[in-house]
Amino acid sequence: MSAQWIENEVVPLEKSLKIERETHKLEKRLCRQMGQAIIDFNMVEEGDKVMVCLSGGKDSYAMLDILLKLKARAPVHFDLIAVNLDQKQPGFPEHILPEYLQRIGVPFHIENQDTYSIVKDKIPEGKTMCSLCSRLRRGILYRVAGELGCTKIALGHHRDDMLQTFFLNMFFGGKLKGMPPKLVSDDGRNIVIRPLAYVAEKDLIRWAEHRQFPIIPCTLCGSQENLQRKQVGNMLREWDKKYPGRLENMFSALQKVVPSHLMDGTHYDFRGLTTTGIPSEDGDKAFDTETFDPPTLPGLQVIRT
Repeated sequence: MSAQWIENEVVPLEKSLKIERETHKLEKRLCRQMGQAIIDFNMVEEGDKVMVCLSGGKDSYAMLDILLKLKARAPVHFDLIAVNLDQKQPGFPEHILPEYLQRIGVPFHIENQDTYSIVKDKIPEGKTMCSLCSRLRRGILYRVAGELGCTKIALGHHRDDMLQTFFLNMFFGGKLKGMPPKLVSDDGRNIVIRPLAYVAEKDLIRWAEHRQFPIIPCTLCGSQENLQRKQVGNMLREWDKKYPGRLENMFSALQKVVPSHLMDGTHYDFRGLTTTGIPSEDGDKAFDTETFDPPTLPGLQVIRT
């Protein structure tokens, strides 16, 4: 009887300790990856006032949460202000974000703009709403950043978002273009940063579950299941299950562009190419494999890959 009692007590304790260790590792990874992205792209500088765009989704909650952790030990001083755009969607629980932000002690601003009515009026029933909604939202947030005196605008896009954007542009836009970790805004007056650039979505899902963020679903576009972005996202998730490491390789490729092995003449002078007589590491041998023993014939020069 006592052995059974001990066994029933020990197993949950061991499981609890394992969960605690895994959560600690996850937190360290998230902080390390965000910190590395901030360093690599000089996202946050001394004296910055960072506007953290908070939608109520897992990604923006996690971005704010991790930024707060980094702020406490960063080598530079910067301030954070959370901003939410209340787009007046029917049923939007407008009390959730203010209550959460007050509880954690973060300065915030709620911007009330009825973009929902505009989108519903301009977009025919059944058509994708995201493009117009996104443009309206960006313009409002740019204006608010100026009014609040913010020097950086932080968006919650993660690694998987950046890969999805790359494939969307390639499949449907006919260009090799992704989602940059840092850019000058459309109006030319703001610096936009994506501190979660190195973070995988699956880690954000786990972190949101652990932190129990009060998630607010997007009722405006969440029911549009046939969006191209969702289809590409499903494709990437399927690849991640079947071929572990593929997403990491693809993301790494976004940071290792070789213009000489693409076809854009504006980024590489193909027309002006001449021989140099000097062997090149970037020759035409990307996927060559040696499948035979090189012959040893007089005067034959073997190019090894």
